[in-house]
Amino acid sequence: MADPAFLRRTATGVTIEVRVQPRARRTALEKSPDGGLKAAVTAPAEDGKANAAVVALLAAEWHLPRSAFDVMKGAAARDKVLSISGEPTALAGRIVEWVRAHD
Repeated sequence: MADPAFLRRTATGVTIEVRVQPRARRTALEKSPDGGLKAAVTAPAEDGKANAAVVALLAAEWHLPRSAFDVMKGAAARDKVLSISGEPTALAGRIVEWVRAHD
């Protein structure tokens, strides 16, 4: 399976594009119909609370340490780019497995 549209491999890990919905009724991570990644978090979009909640959600879903994540773009926007540090092939493989399980 090819990498999902929201995933890019880099020399130091991967980057992912995610659309965030703060103040959602429940916390959930799902693939959108257009192939993107959507994260719903109950935290408000203030003082970085939603960003922290997104990192916690992704770390839990993909069984990765929170310290591996960094918000590169969109810290104050709904559309974000996050970097995940680590071995790119292993990270991409783990994320592709999650996508397969949630198709």
